[in-house]
Amino acid sequence: MTVSEVLLEEFEVLESIYPTELTKSSEKDIQIDVEPEDLPDGLPPLRLSLNVHYTDDYPDVLPELSLDPLEGDVEQSEIDNLLEGLTKAGEENLGMAMTFTLVSHLREQLSALVQSRDARRKFEESEKERLALEEEEMRTRGTLVTEESFKAWKAKFDRELAGKKAKEDEERLKGLTAKEREEYKRILSRLSGRQLFERNRNLEEDNLMEEGTVSVDISQYERTREEEEEEEEHVTFSDSD
Repeated sequence: MTVSEVLLEEFEVLESIYPTELTKSSEKDIQIDVEPEDLPDGLPPLRLSLNVHYTDDYPDVLPELSLDPLEGDVEQSEIDNLLEGLTKAGEENLGMAMTFTLVSHLREQLSALVQSRDARRKFEESEKERLALEEEEMRTRGTLVTEESFKAWKAKFDRELAGKKAKEDEERLKGLTAKEREEYKRILSRLSGRQLFERNRNLEEDNLMEEGTVSVDISQYERTREEEEEEEEHVTFSDSD
């Protein structure tokens, strides 16, 4: 069979398989629109045009192949990889009509490409979520507390608390008479027993105790049960009793 007869027969088969996808521009040139077999959800459509130019030595020699993007973004490196795969598939089918095989192989390659893109997209989303969680964890974890940092925080907290209380007292005094204010200030100046204890847990050495106060060791006045019983045994009664 001549090349023209081979192509005529192959074109008839291709037109029946790809009635809307195939475009014949000359006796030796066709374009077939190719899409991936499966397109994962969330990915934009991808469609390429496979351009085939048959030489006079076809099918013993590979036809000239090229790819043009029709829909979706395709990097040049991806196109180069697709053409390399088509060349290998064509070399395995030399001597026979191979256009249908080339189209089928390209569809498989496009499916692998979009699946790879989908896997990369999911990984990037997962990585973005992981980084966000780490950032949130670091934000909520806060700073490690040391003795120095706690003392600094406590001093700041006490100052803020004292300032807040001073404002509250000032607001409260505004509604009082002069006499009531003096009485209120006098009450505030007193220290409660708990406050005295917190200022000096050893009340015996407290500077607030009056001069001359004698400390009493109550243990000197404690008597055991045995001492009391022994004393009772030595009690004598006179005849007058």
